[in-house]
Amino acid sequence: MVSTLLRNKMFLVVRKDLCLKCADAPCQKSCPTNLDIKSFITSIANKNYYGAAKTILSDNPLGLTCGMVCPTSDLCVGGCNLHASEEGAINIGGLQQFATEVFKEMKIPQTRNPSLPPPGELPASFHAKIALIGCGPASISCASFLARLGYSDITIFEKQGYFGGLSTSEIPQFRLPFDVVKFEIKLMKDLGVKIAVGKGLGIDGMTLESLTQDGYKAVFIGIGLPEPKRDHIFEGLTVEHGFYTSKDFLPLVSKASKPGMCACQSSLPSLHGTALILGAGDTAFDCATSALRCGARRVFVVFRKGFTNIRAVPEEMELAKEERCEFLPFMSPRRIILKGQRISAIEFVRTEQNDAGDWIEDDDQVIRLKANIVISAFGSVLSNSSVKKAMTNIKFNRWGFLDLDTETMQTSEPCVFAGGDIAGLANTTVESVNDGKQASWHIHKYLQWNKESQNRNLHLFSVLLPALTLSLAGLWEM
Repeated sequence: MVSTLLRNKMFLVVRKDLCLKCADAPCQKSCPTNLDIKSFITSIANKNYYGAAKTILSDNPLGLTCGMVCPTSDLCVGGCNLHASEEGAINIGGLQQFATEVFKEMKIPQTRNPSLPPPGELPASFHAKIALIGCGPASISCASFLARLGYSDITIFEKQGYFGGLSTSEIPQFRLPFDVVKFEIKLMKDLGVKIAVGKGLGIDGMTLESLTQDGYKAVFIGIGLPEPKRDHIFEGLTVEHGFYTSKDFLPLVSKASKPGMCACQSSLPSLHGTALILGAGDTAFDCATSALRCGARRVFVVFRKGFTNIRAVPEEMELAKEERCEFLPFMSPRRIILKGQRISAIEFVRTEQNDAGDWIEDDDQVIRLKANIVISAFGSVLSNSSVKKAMTNIKFNRWGFLDLDTETMQTSEPCVFAGGDIAGLANTTVESVNDGKQASWHIHKYLQWNKESQNRNLHLFSVLLPALTLSLAGLWEM
């Protein structure tokens, strides 16, 4: 059952008179998925936890994940009209997590929307084969909404042996437990969505063309950017030297700490001494807090620009500060110093802005920092030639992302849609979820020959009422 501590915390935060129930709610406008926040807060205040969870999951199939990892201070909480008041904004993320955790404990499957005709009475277009590439947040969202609309032949192809994408492989267990991802995957599979592991673009001859030849009428590409960006000074360095990229380090941490993620038995990376984390995004701070848990005695997060330029959300940075990570701004790595076959230090140069506002390196200001471990978190790219070859007919833009219509998420190939990291529009999990949500409606319109109205009308989350009644019977004392 949901922890007493969390439950008490939620009741302290939720009072019927606290939420202003704004008519033109800025919190809802600030949410990428347009979640009806005032509605689910009212449901929680009335102890209608299922009603709150239904509201959340209707707009966001990954409602529990987003309740845990969403940068709410930049989104809904930042938009709350109580933000500048003495009591401060409502803890929207905590409330969202609470309501969906309560529903998770009910163990009720998602069911087909009762307003839909029986499958046999739906037009043939609802039985069209739909393929989704990659089982991350964007694809899970897209598949869930398509299944709710009544589509019956939906398959997600995932190249890894586990589901969840970066939510599983790169967000640490202490921030996002793996059972949360499994819960949301199960809700999706309750609607008949199939997942094929070990399969993806560029694997065993799979291409967009081969999918079309196999009868798939629409394809959604929701893959991540699997290859790390590496500074040239790290060429030739490996784990044996004490060097990791975030794409090396975080999956090792996840595989060792997330029960059931994969069949392998592995241990956490064994770190010691001083770890330098290079970068200032969310991934860098995940690396920093994970490095402490892997044995590093001291952790420094080193970045090229100042604190006002940090890309990470405030929650990530605050967690790192609470765990005694140190921050070193205005430093750019210039040279790696080895002692034997191990990293012993990094030489940095000072960075500053010139009068034109451009960032430059000052070679006269050189700093050397001792280090036992270096983890670079400079972002990621898609450089796998076999994957790119599998998407030969798709246009890429000058930034290396898929060239698509940002309204419909449709690529240069009419039957191919995309979202998540590969689309270059989403920087957070909730934005990836919305990519999938947006694409699902336009895939639906495409398969129905644009007969649907322009106004999006996605079906809500549903459960079987008798099962719900039985589950609620045990929750009245909460």
